[in-house]
Amino acid sequence: MLRRAIDLFNQRGYDATSIADLAQSLGVTKSAIFHHVASKEELLAAALDEALTGLTAAIESAAARHDGASAAQRLRGTVEESVRILAAHLPAVTLLLRVRGNSPVEQDALRRRRVVDESLARLVREAASEGDLRADVDPDVISRLLFGTVNSLVEWYDPAGPVDPDALAHTVTALAFEGLTPR
Repeated sequence: MLRRAIDLFNQRGYDATSIADLAQSLGVTKSAIFHHVASKEELLAAALDEALTGLTAAIESAAARHDGASAAQRLRGTVEESVRILAAHLPAVTLLLRVRGNSPVEQDALRRRRVVDESLARLVREAASEGDLRADVDPDVISRLLFGTVNSLVEWYDPAGPVDPDALAHTVTALAFEGLTPR
């Protein structure tokens, strides 16, 4: 039910999708849906939580590493893991990137997303202060560009296509940290 709800929210928009639409799409009654969830908002919250839980865990894991890894190494690992999470939860991440704060559920998701963004920006600033990133580019710009690149994957990446998530994660990370110049 959640998978179908996410698909409908992405296709039609959350506000334009009703429980009746979901019930019709699933071939069940509205009461059958309400047997499992209390509201459409509960479905939205579950979908957004799916996207945010993985991203939050990846960031917290990178921040908590105490194995001598530099901030740049932790940042690189975070970018790779973020791509893998996006690929594994593409519809839910797509929905997360489309919320605008029109309800308390969306506002909470945006708050949680800001926490993730702030943690990423902190990691970028740490890598810059260690001298592992370009000094002539503001760390906040680097952070936005890195994760803007990752987020843009929702617009074109097809997990069933020819590029598997690990290869995509490696490619995005290599291009972000090593550029396009041949070695």
